[in-house]
Amino acid sequence: MAALIAAVSGYAMDGFDLLIVGFMLSAISTDLGLTSTQAGSLVTWTLIGGIAGGIGFGILSDYLGRVRVLTYTILLFALATGLCALATRYWDLLAYRFVAGVGLGGEFGIGMALAIEAWPAAQRGRVSSYVGMGWQLGVLGAAVLTPWLLPVIGWRGMFVVGLFPALGAFFIRRSIGESTLFSRATRAGTREFPLRMLFRDAATTKRSLGVIVLCSVQNFGYYGLIVWMPAYLSRAFGYTLTRSAVWTGCSILGMLAGIGIFGQLMDRIGRKPTFIGYQIGALVMVFVYSTLRTPQALLIGGVVMGVFVNGMMGGYGALLAELYPTAARGTAQNVLWSIGRAVGGFGPLVIGALAAHFSFATALALLASIYIVDLLATVCLIPELRGAELD
Repeated sequence: MAALIAAVSGYAMDGFDLLIVGFMLSAISTDLGLTSTQAGSLVTWTLIGGIAGGIGFGILSDYLGRVRVLTYTILLFALATGLCALATRYWDLLAYRFVAGVGLGGEFGIGMALAIEAWPAAQRGRVSSYVGMGWQLGVLGAAVLTPWLLPVIGWRGMFVVGLFPALGAFFIRRSIGESTLFSRATRAGTREFPLRMLFRDAATTKRSLGVIVLCSVQNFGYYGLIVWMPAYLSRAFGYTLTRSAVWTGCSILGMLAGIGIFGQLMDRIGRKPTFIGYQIGALVMVFVYSTLRTPQALLIGGVVMGVFVNGMMGGYGALLAELYPTAARGTAQNVLWSIGRAVGGFGPLVIGALAAHFSFATALALLASIYIVDLLATVCLIPELRGAELD
């Protein structure tokens, strides 16, 4: 249970951090005299740091252990976030945000591997979904706390709050033992370089390419929707900031429900049937949503769309754990997900470009087509391994 709590907490910090930075950009820009481009780059470089950290720390976790490296990532994130409160100009704040992103990038995959390796095969899908729900819980926490705390403690005070995860790092290090699977793999002696093991032969390369497609589509669709939907609702339907926030909150609740249901279905009917069902649901709902026009339909449609578009987050941990051996599991979780996050970072850019040339509704309708690629990758490249013992 402690391993699961550590993994959920780490991913919640990820979602919490990225959202509070978005909330604080205006205040930071006013205080430090930043341009809109500089303000936006703070988020961009946090994500770039996340990709670098995900790759580097993922590989380290397969050499040094999940618990030790997870502790390093949380401490690095906490200290860099605390330093952000001391920033006096753009460049030092940018450097701190990049380093904080490096720490954040390592947490999800390592925590996921730690949690998955500690639970039995029959509950692996559910455990994976619980960790996936951490992100949305962090986003909800940021949405609730930031409007209340920011006017009181300011943006510097909000960054100080980021120091508290350092306390969690000591709890993790003292309370959680290394997984039996990792300890057994370490005793086995000389191993291949973990990154090479993801492409060691034709069958493994096929799996890795399939996972990269799935992770890329997941991130592309999520970031494309979550970034642009408030603007779409405002421009097309005259939604106020408050009304858009209600839509966002309801959609996040739908995402939470979708992730939880996904994990249950994975353990009951299998990995591939669950992914395929959700991919079809995402394809249909994103297209349908582009045709909706009434406030009630937009709200309900947003909840249902959230269930399918982000519900698949509940399955990647279990899927990746079963596709790769213990000696490369941390690398697989972090590297392949980081590649998908890098591709997904172009989602808002592509949606914005399509909206500029056509319309937001057309851009959303075209976005639905990426789930056809997702569906084909699952059918053709991903094997069914429900109940498989981890090696």
